[in-house]
Amino acid sequence: MRFAMLICGDDGEWDALSPAEVQDLMNQVYGWFERWQPTGKVVEGGAELQPRGTARTVRVGADGPVITDGPYLELKEVVGGIVMLECDDVDEAARIAATWPFGPGMSALEVRPVISTGA
Repeated sequence: MRFAMLICGDDGEWDALSPAEVQDLMNQVYGWFERWQPTGKVVEGGAELQPRGTARTVRVGADGPVITDGPYLELKEVVGGIVMLECDDVDEAARIAATWPFGPGMSALEVRPVISTGA
């Protein structure tokens, strides 16, 4: 069964990190992938997202779609990346997600089953 692991946090916290701190955190993330990819639990299809300031939000408006700059939700936490997991059940996916190397700008992971189209 496939799951999406959504990496959530305040991407503004990355601005306060030194280049060495960013590199250290990224090395931890690469290590996580090196641990789980050989097991077949991490599958292709994920993505690291650009900062929220590069986003556009499309909402339903009275006269049709309304497009605004950025994700203007009333919160600091946004999705910063997605990792696709292949696991037996949601509990296994959550156990794998719990090994993620949290750092600044990463405050939560959401694991969600992906709808299968039967293909």
